[in-house]
Amino acid sequence: MMSAMVQGNPGWVLDTCSHIDRGYSPCIRWRENHKSHVKCRFKRRCFQVIKSYYSENTSAAVDAGNEDVLQTCKSSKKRKRKHHELNQGEIDSRVFHEKIRSIILEGTKSLVECAQPLGYLNGETNMEKEPLPSQECNLAALCEMAKELPLMDDEVQEHGVQLLVSEDGCVSHVDLFSRVTESRADWATVVTLMGEEYVIPPRTAFLLSDFTRIQPLIHYGTRFDLIVMDPPWENKSVKRSRRYSSLPSSQLKQLPLPLLASPNCLVVTWVTNRPSHVRFVCDELFPHWGVEVVAKWFWVKVTTSGQFVFPLDSPHKKPYEMLVLGRYRYSADTSASPSESSGVPVEDHRLIVSVPSALHSQKPFLSEVLKPYIGSEAKCLELFARNLQPGWTSWGNEVLKFQHVSFFNLTPADEKAEAEDDRTDKQKEAQGFDSPGKTGPPDQRPSRVNQ
Repeated sequence: MMSAMVQGNPGWVLDTCSHIDRGYSPCIRWRENHKSHVKCRFKRRCFQVIKSYYSENTSAAVDAGNEDVLQTCKSSKKRKRKHHELNQGEIDSRVFHEKIRSIILEGTKSLVECAQPLGYLNGETNMEKEPLPSQECNLAALCEMAKELPLMDDEVQEHGVQLLVSEDGCVSHVDLFSRVTESRADWATVVTLMGEEYVIPPRTAFLLSDFTRIQPLIHYGTRFDLIVMDPPWENKSVKRSRRYSSLPSSQLKQLPLPLLASPNCLVVTWVTNRPSHVRFVCDELFPHWGVEVVAKWFWVKVTTSGQFVFPLDSPHKKPYEMLVLGRYRYSADTSASPSESSGVPVEDHRLIVSVPSALHSQKPFLSEVLKPYIGSEAKCLELFARNLQPGWTSWGNEVLKFQHVSFFNLTPADEKAEAEDDRTDKQKEAQGFDSPGKTGPPDQRPSRVNQ
């Protein structure tokens, strides 16, 4: 099944869980250099958001990825908020919301109505009873400890790429913190790293490091046509929960994006709804890198019944998040040469509608919706990643977080049946949205894409 259920003028409806599963068929599990075939599926429980949430207490639980997000909301009395004058940030937020309100409301309504006759967003009926996997992750702490180790010299780093699985098929001993690791296999691989099992998608590369140890990614020597990043923005919720370390906006300028981007690279940044963060990206960060803002898109979060997860006009939590898209414009001081094309034009105010994950900070994958603007053979990079994607390079201090085996259901596989399913999926892709030759903007009429 393809993850883009509907595409049209307002945008897309995505099935994130189906997208994840597509990258793990076939899948081989390695244990003590012995391999077995397994069927690998991401846990559906993570995407069973069946109710809209209105109370402040429940809204906080949803944002934290709390299991309560999957249970029926109990009514509770709200505390009356003392009247106070709006500060400038609140005024800016209200003004911006009023500008885009009709775009969000009408576009979402149109896309959901197109998806429901196809059997999607009609409400979840087969609830999985298993608990949500634990979101505890010690990868960032390990990265902090790895900073005590000496860096390799430049000559070693330039040849420092390592294979996850060696040429003879055995799992290699890998240094995850100071070298880019590649899986060149055409299948997913379940391997043991640092004493834990992780599911690695095919044809992927990653570097597990923090902001100060990003040099191996630069020495990797690849210029990317698409760079997506989800920075750990500073906000009160993160400080209270201590779920992860935030990064001051000013430090983002130190990211060596010009050394990673190809000419006309499409740069996509997830931004909170805080006006100061949006202004920083558009007026400071992108210009600092030589990136021109070309569009602003919105991820609209809905329940399995197609309702907003929060009231559209809620003063506390909005049911949408923003993506700022830009093009890296060639600069004479880079080693790359300008391309003849300035890139396929990107439409403004497009919507990505999907059921959000109950896991904190797990964003929908953007490869299908962005493919028309970058081409099917584009080299793609995600910064501040918490998961891997087939064919992508990923970097972050929690880059393997959602690859942990606890987020997946693994069962013994019927190899023949799995191969047949894989052939069927590829035939569907060849006829639909994933056609390699389809590199222009999507059609403007809402339509089903998984024919």
